[in-house]
Amino acid sequence: MNTAENTSEALLSLKNISLSFGGVKALTDISFDIKKGEIRAIIGPNGAGKSSMLNVINGFYHPQEGEVWFNGNLRGSLKPHEIARQGIARTFQNIALFKGMSTLDNLMTGRITKMHANIFWQAIWKGKAEREELEHREKVEHIIDFLEIQAIRKTPVGRLPYGLQKRVELGRALAAESKLLLLDEPMAGMNVEEKEDMCRFVLDVHEEFGTTIALIEHDMGVVMDIADRVVVLDYGRKIGDGFPDEIRADQNVIDAYLGVSHD
Repeated sequence: MNTAENTSEALLSLKNISLSFGGVKALTDISFDIKKGEIRAIIGPNGAGKSSMLNVINGFYHPQEGEVWFNGNLRGSLKPHEIARQGIARTFQNIALFKGMSTLDNLMTGRITKMHANIFWQAIWKGKAEREELEHREKVEHIIDFLEIQAIRKTPVGRLPYGLQKRVELGRALAAESKLLLLDEPMAGMNVEEKEDMCRFVLDVHEEFGTTIALIEHDMGVVMDIADRVVVLDYGRKIGDGFPDEIRADQNVIDAYLGVSHD
């Protein structure tokens, strides 16, 4: 059986990914990997293709060209819920929570891929279904303690301030116990204090759970502080890939962020 390059280290490998919508090219011939246990940042100016790349990784988009390797296996055209079951969870640039549900219930939805009781047992909430829900609730309560959101566990998330909603969304993704956590601008729109809190929680998730993380983030200070490696996109193409210090000194990256015209 074929294997991906660097399978001993790479949890995810993207090879020559190209994605188009009609005549518009969102991604063109992009290759990079995400190693097990690292924090991998994906950066670039607005419209660079960053969110499109995350959508490819978790199955919302299927590229016209290229290969996606996950955990050493070539991945076919799976649906997002099938990819979630394989171990990829995600937060979104625009918060995607159930606003009328409590924090606790939102986090419980992150356990859906772990639930196995059939509809009959769930309906009567006895036996296996009851035991299973109690076990999942225990996991969720641990996450609530970890993220320091005990005070809002029963509060409908639609009533929460923006920064806390972002934290709840992180909690829901953590509840899935994924191998790879995708964070799409987890600190966007936050004030300085909220950013510091979220940055701390991302690092704590990485340290305590050993979760591999890929994040899109516009705050270069945050990226340079927490990322192990950085890949840079611009106009749907990869223009840089390396350690933070290398990226900081890369002239192509500097030009892209300064808006220097492309010949």
